[in-house]
Amino acid sequence: MTRAFAGIDEVKAALGEELGPSEPLEIGQDRIGAFADATGDHQWIHVDPERAANGPFGTTIAHGFLTLSLLPWFGQRLFRLDFGTTRINYGLKKVRFPAPVPVGSRLTATATFTDVREGPAGATLTVRYAVTAEGAAKPACVAEMLLLVA
Repeated sequence: MTRAFAGIDEVKAALGEELGPSEPLEIGQDRIGAFADATGDHQWIHVDPERAANGPFGTTIAHGFLTLSLLPWFGQRLFRLDFGTTRINYGLKKVRFPAPVPVGSRLTATATFTDVREGPAGATLTVRYAVTAEGAAKPACVAEMLLLVA
């Protein structure tokens, strides 16, 4: 369920509170292949199911950066900022890929606002995401994303 925030004070009041988990998103081979085409990263572990069947994971796995690129998709399903007019992905503080995402995985995410900095250009929100494949012991991606709201 998407949580709405009417203003920056509501975001500040929610600092440290985990939002989610999100609805699941299944990662199919078509998505992995399209990401490989978009980035030029055609490593066999991602795009060659026959070879990957004999590899370390027994199947193809999603690119770590594919999982990272889904943060805006998950964010839209976890929270809505009903203030300001512009949202800009300003950058990342820390990104880790603790576990693989095998093809066919159903990913969910949580988001936690960890910091709010107000400035002349607007507010910079730090959002910690954890993306996890169903049944996995560790998250597939943990990232701190900076979101500028102006």
